Amino acid sequence: MVNDTDTAEVFAPAKINMTLHVTGRRDDGYHELDSLVMFADIGDRVTVSRADTPALDMTGPMAEKTPKGDDNLVLRAARMMGTDAHITLEKTLPVAAGIGGGSSDAAATLRALSELTGKPIPDDILALGADAPVCCAAPAGAARMSGVGQIVTPLPDLPELHAVLVNPNIPVMTTEVFRRLAKRDNAPMPDPIPSGVDAATFIEWLKAQRNDLQDAAIACEPVIEQVFSTLEVTPGCMLARMSGSGGTCFGIYADAETAASAAGRLQESHPGWWVVATRLNAT
Repeated sequence: MVNDTDTAEVFAPAKINMTLHVTGRRDDGYHELDSLVMFADIGDRVTVSRADTPALDMTGPMAEKTPKGDDNLVLRAARMMGTDAHITLEKTLPVAAGIGGGSSDAAATLRALSELTGKPIPDDILALGADAPVCCAAPAGAARMSGVGQIVTPLPDLPELHAVLVNPNIPVMTTEVFRRLAKRDNAPMPDPIPSGVDAATFIEWLKAQRNDLQDAAIACEPVIEQVFSTLEVTPGCMLARMSGSGGTCFGIYADAETAASAAGRLQESHPGWWVVATRLNAT
């Protein structure tokens, strides 16, 4: 269906890898993954409008740190749709932070241009990154991401979680993290992933899972270890882990008040860090 207006706006949520198991490496160099992904209620925002000449404007606190030109995934997504548009990206998420900012922006661009023009989103969008397919499915909620990112299985019955996200404002290059990865043939998540359980039960299951990139990311940027150790000792933190290839770490808390209190403490003690309280898998 073609949008009756000349503008479409789509939210691009932060993607959080609650787990990230690296299960193998293919002959072409791509890594096989098994990851449980949830989406936060904070993120960027993409607005597209019809235009004769493609253009991209960026606003927001992270706009200056976002790649420009051909490296920008929003522009690449627009070219993939074959549509000239004026795109405005409101950038609030940190860059190269393991929370899918660029991929989520690209996925939001695809969805917005599809809404605007009626064109279908291409079946193969892996050229926009391994996170692009799961981010494109973000409106459906939590999902299991496997293969090299192209297999997305919705997980509709997971609980809402209260979290704090912390990034030291240092970009972490995914290629460098994978280069330092010591073991590439780790076990996948067990089946089945629990569903229809309360948050406490689900968090206990999460504690037995892993992010196989965490040690390699710390080797790249040792400050991630400081982020992790600082986060895990905040009052009420039930689980601390790194998301994606870093350097954002997340803490999980029993309720919104405890998460907000932890975020306030971290903002006060580390004013140079990006810290935000959020809800994951919010309905």
